[in-house]
Amino acid sequence: MSTYRDELEEVLADTSTENKTVIIAVVNKAYVEGEKSMLDLFLDSFWLGENTRVLRDHLLIVAVDQTSYERCRFLGLHCYRLETDGVDFGGEKLFMSDDFIKMMWRRTLFLGNVLKRGYNFIFTDTDVMWLRNPFSRLNLNETFDLQISTDKFNGKERSKANQINTGFYMIRSNNKTIALFNSWYARKDNSTGMKEQDVLQTLMKERAFRDLRLSVRFLDTLYFSGFCQDSKDVRAVRLREEREGKRFKRDSTNETLTLGWSYHTACKHAWKD
Repeated sequence: MSTYRDELEEVLADTSTENKTVIIAVVNKAYVEGEKSMLDLFLDSFWLGENTRVLRDHLLIVAVDQTSYERCRFLGLHCYRLETDGVDFGGEKLFMSDDFIKMMWRRTLFLGNVLKRGYNFIFTDTDVMWLRNPFSRLNLNETFDLQISTDKFNGKERSKANQINTGFYMIRSNNKTIALFNSWYARKDNSTGMKEQDVLQTLMKERAFRDLRLSVRFLDTLYFSGFCQDSKDVRAVRLREEREGKRFKRDSTNETLTLGWSYHTACKHAWKD
């Protein structure tokens, strides 16, 4: 007897690896427009990075408006159209504007749904360059429920004093992580002035990770370069903010590598109350 699968289940099954892991990125109209859009640059990194081309087969682009969905389909990618009644997510959303906050929470709800369907996933922002295949630096067994990037890494991969960054993380589907996303999304209407990353950081400080018995690994910025803390070895870094990744590719064709990163002008404001 055949089992009914809705559109999301179909695309997850088509995109996932053998162990039901999917790479997920979320885009809207602003991400796909222009001669060289942010989505184009993001996809270029999969083409140019070390051992990253094969990962495109497991990349799911979640489009929050029709324009970005049509662009995704045109590019021949795995695509899913995320519908949200009464909300237009097509235009550029100013950081921390009401529409920006709504879009981030809609993303959180969707990702929780993916976990509930039994799929593990890597979430990645589209302004992240995939310079090298990150799986070689991720723990792929069942040791950790969540492996998450950091703005600043304190040298201890299990220390909850690290400052998390939700721009890249890998999460396994189980009862603990589903409960985490339920608790996370439940804060949506009581977190005025906070983005969803801040809320997750707050949950961690309130010991929600401990109460759920989550096994969490905080990723070293040596390999997963953070917004506020650069990798000390450009040859080792797996992921990087997009403009820096372009610089890396250009320098790496020379006989020597430029080991510095450009100064982060906004970093000092990132964690102000």
